[in-house]
Amino acid sequence: MKMKDPRPKRSAIRRLALAAAVLLPAMQSLEGGAPPAAGPADPAAADETLRAEVAGLGWILFAARTGAGDYDLFACRPDGSARRNLTQSPAWSEYGARLSPDGKQLLYRRLPKGPDVRPGEGINHDLWGAQGSLVIARADGSQPQPHGAFGAWPWASWGPDSRQIACLYKSEGRIRILDLAAKSLVRELPRHGIFQQMYWSPDGRRICGTANIQGQDWNIVGIDLDTGRPTLLSRGQNCTGDWFQNDSTRVIYSHRTPGLGSSYGWTMLMQATADGKSRSLVYAERGRHVYYGGTSPDGRYALFSIPETDGGTDAPMAIVRLADAPVIVPPDYRELRSLHPEARTGPVLRLPHAGFEPHWTFEEAIGR
Repeated sequence: MKMKDPRPKRSAIRRLALAAAVLLPAMQSLEGGAPPAAGPADPAAADETLRAEVAGLGWILFAARTGAGDYDLFACRPDGSARRNLTQSPAWSEYGARLSPDGKQLLYRRLPKGPDVRPGEGINHDLWGAQGSLVIARADGSQPQPHGAFGAWPWASWGPDSRQIACLYKSEGRIRILDLAAKSLVRELPRHGIFQQMYWSPDGRRICGTANIQGQDWNIVGIDLDTGRPTLLSRGQNCTGDWFQNDSTRVIYSHRTPGLGSSYGWTMLMQATADGKSRSLVYAERGRHVYYGGTSPDGRYALFSIPETDGGTDAPMAIVRLADAPVIVPPDYRELRSLHPEARTGPVLRLPHAGFEPHWTFEEAIGR
């Protein structure tokens, strides 16, 4: 995800100061070379143990390219087995699917494929939630019903009762809570700098999203729906924030520090508390960017995609235990290990499929 500021660029001095603040302690500790924390005695066996551990824990929903060149929605078991196509619609590309909290419906967006696609339009990894049309279908992908015109219901996110959704109207500066069946406005509030990737917390009390706020660009912001007060949750350059499925006081998101591991920096997966007071590393891999992070419904595992380049859509997916975090691979990723000497080297379960915006559910209806 190329975190390019949609507003005027920050000064070179500010960028250099940020890089220096992170890299100086890293370089100071490189002389001795921070040793990696103890990893599994047999990494391959540990990875297979993790595979067996998650195999029967519901389904992973994701978008992926087909042989026809469009994107369909797929589901597979968390170990990568039993992959199946849920949409099979070569005239459309479907993506960004989320199962409703009651487990009965899918919410996703779709774009036409072929000559009907608008010039320059394809799935954009930054803007996808405002592209195409909103679709609501049964949990298994059947009976899809488009809602509204192209671009309507932008960044739609399920509310906790499965009857309301939150939408982000960037150009109007508003977040709107809408009744899905009646298509009517319930309430609205200022977006407080959020410009993409917005999600409603499982308990219904907060909304988070990628924002420019308080002079901080590309950060994760949480908004308390009772008070309307925004809270800056992250630091640095961040995006793709989402809530822990079992804990509305924590978010998981992607973070990049320029100059760390490469001149551009490699994007890593982080977690933060909703009060903005605590942040910690979940997973990082040199040579890969870590995006589209989410958690299992019980909050025990993190699921994410790991593209080689910053941007694009579907990429290899992987899973780690949150109890093992932080995890850093490979063992000689010394620049980051010097900042997190306690980090483990695994296990990491690499799935055999590429996916865009994966979502984990324990509901069995999705696989029927």
